[in-house]
Amino acid sequence: MHAAPRRHSARLIPALTAAAALLSACGPGTDTSKADEPSTKVTVTPAAGTKSAKLGSRISVRADGGKLTSVEVKTDKGDKVAGRLAGDGTSWTSDGKVAPQTTYTVHTKAKSAKGKESSGTSDFTTQQADKVNKLTNTPGGGQTVGTGMPVSILFDHPIAKDRRAEIEKALTVTSQPKVQGAWGWVKDYSGKDRIDWRPKDYWPAGTKVSVKGALSGINSGTDGGWFTRDYNFGFTIGKDRKAVIDVPSHTLTMYENGKNVGSIKGSAGSPEAPTRGGVHTVRSKNAAETMDSATIGYGDKWKLPSKWVTHMTASGTFLHSAPWNKSIGVENNSHGCFGMTTSDAKKIYDFLPIGSTVEVKGTSSTAKTDVGNGLEVWQESWQQWQQRSALGH
Repeated sequence: MHAAPRRHSARLIPALTAAAALLSACGPGTDTSKADEPSTKVTVTPAAGTKSAKLGSRISVRADGGKLTSVEVKTDKGDKVAGRLAGDGTSWTSDGKVAPQTTYTVHTKAKSAKGKESSGTSDFTTQQADKVNKLTNTPGGGQTVGTGMPVSILFDHPIAKDRRAEIEKALTVTSQPKVQGAWGWVKDYSGKDRIDWRPKDYWPAGTKVSVKGALSGINSGTDGGWFTRDYNFGFTIGKDRKAVIDVPSHTLTMYENGKNVGSIKGSAGSPEAPTRGGVHTVRSKNAAETMDSATIGYGDKWKLPSKWVTHMTASGTFLHSAPWNKSIGVENNSHGCFGMTTSDAKKIYDFLPIGSTVEVKGTSSTAKTDVGNGLEVWQESWQQWQQRSALGH
């Protein structure tokens, strides 16, 4: 009577074993598809281990069999390298070009089509440049300047004409509030190459200005050499202060926010050496210096100590004290400057910040002041200025 159940149990055992085997085969524990899947192939250019990577190229990263999820590039100085990831995630390219004699480390992360993650590190070093170009910017970072101040960049070495467009594109000016302006190529009074950014009209008082130059890795030409770094500086526009000189009346009038805030008497250039006309920009100031005739082509005729000297042109058109002049306010008899009493020269010196403008009216001078003869960007109309761009504005 008890044998039947035992036979029934014996028949169930193989069935249960088969079911268990079937469940095991279909379960997650034995899925090796992701483990067997190859990782995304990531290629960095210049290649890892390169000791003298070619200058003038960009860093690129390519992913085959997946997508890049992260690319981070740093230099041996700790600077981060900006770049852009393609919309499909398969490539990344640096914004700028590699700089001379610099080691770059590239960290990448990628994910395959089936979700397998991988990471890698690659480093390379670039060639040394035969010649390096640097620049000097005006105004200096953090300065507060007048409403007529251009951004002026003076290069140590020449800029080849066929390199100017690329360099100009690498330079950007932004401001708050936004102001329209343009770059223009200038030959500095020193003979060096220069590029200035001029607003279309004078800056509004209080404007915050930021200047960036993504120049690292750009070649300025055979005679100029390579740029090895990027530049970033900013400045602020101060009070709206200007001066206007009326030559026939021997008068300088000060304006703040467009309002007349006082006038002083002086002595402008004589008929034989008239003061240069147009709108000048205050480029620098000295509390004391010697007026030397040799610096303006008059030999050794005089060396006169002067105070409160406000410089306009690089060739020697100044506002300054002239205690030796007994005809101030009566006769124009200087050699091109506007001379005043010492107290009035101090007043002008304090009133006009670097970057403010001085307009000379009523002069008999017909000489055109070159833009590079100081910060003379306002000697040209907006239309004339735009023609100086290498980008064909």
